[in-house]
Amino acid sequence: MPSMQLMNDLRRIDLNLLVILDALLSEQHVTRAAERLHLSQPAVSHALARLRDMLGDPLLVRQGGTLIPTARALELAVPLTEALAQVQTLLAPNRFDPVSAKRRFRVAMSDYSAAIILPSLVRVLRHEAPGIDLQIIQASREGMVDGVLNGDLDLAAGVFPDMPAELRTTPLFAEHYTCLVDRSSLAPSGVLDLPTYLARPHVLLEMRGSGTPEIERALHAIRERRHVAISLPHWGVAPQLIEGTDLILTVSSRGLLDIDHARLLAVPPPFHIPSFAFELAWHARRGGDSGLQWLIGRVRSVLSDGHQ
Repeated sequence: MPSMQLMNDLRRIDLNLLVILDALLSEQHVTRAAERLHLSQPAVSHALARLRDMLGDPLLVRQGGTLIPTARALELAVPLTEALAQVQTLLAPNRFDPVSAKRRFRVAMSDYSAAIILPSLVRVLRHEAPGIDLQIIQASREGMVDGVLNGDLDLAAGVFPDMPAELRTTPLFAEHYTCLVDRSSLAPSGVLDLPTYLARPHVLLEMRGSGTPEIERALHAIRERRHVAISLPHWGVAPQLIEGTDLILTVSSRGLLDIDHARLLAVPPPFHIPSFAFELAWHARRGGDSGLQWLIGRVRSVLSDGHQ
């Protein structure tokens, strides 16, 4: 919880200065903050000087071409984001007008979920809400949850089996795991059996050590382990590593819709891996944010309408 002193510091500062400080802490660059706020660079620099004087701290210190937050600035960051979110919710009209709205949403998703969601969603936004900007952020599952909790993220798309009570979720689609192999590496039957699965090396998709615990738990349930030869932090190149090798990639099935079926083969895992729900997550305090709720609805609609 923010300390009383922190909240008092924020209350005695002009709201416009708080908005500028939030942009500076996010962008860590005066020019980019100015562009984000549609202000001039001198105006943002002047606001930073006023903030430094009022708070008695440099707040951001130049290091190369970047402004690095001081300890004091980092201390202010979370209560500042929460305060601005509450003000935005308080002042927002009851109805959200996508045609005239000017907002930026920070959304966390992997390149897997981005490939499924973004193409259709961006087309919808450009047509229905051209003033809506998206900032896509990649993070581990734990990083997504932390980002939504502390206000750094508006939304997160992913798999969230254990959610804090403060967060809300809505399912987007049900998903299951599929194995991708080089077609020529399997017997003519095209069946991947358990001994072959365990004997061959694997490609693992993981972000900052989060891995794919569902697969490991399923293997543990049958008292088996696999050998991971390649670990990757992103999805994009993974299918390309399979062709011409003995590697196996076990991933969410929707990520394999556009593979080269002449050379690659998608087959069921030779053991049971439970299916799972792919969800959107946001903070409960944003429940009254009509703009965010509109965006959530559009994400759900582009998937349910089969546009992906």
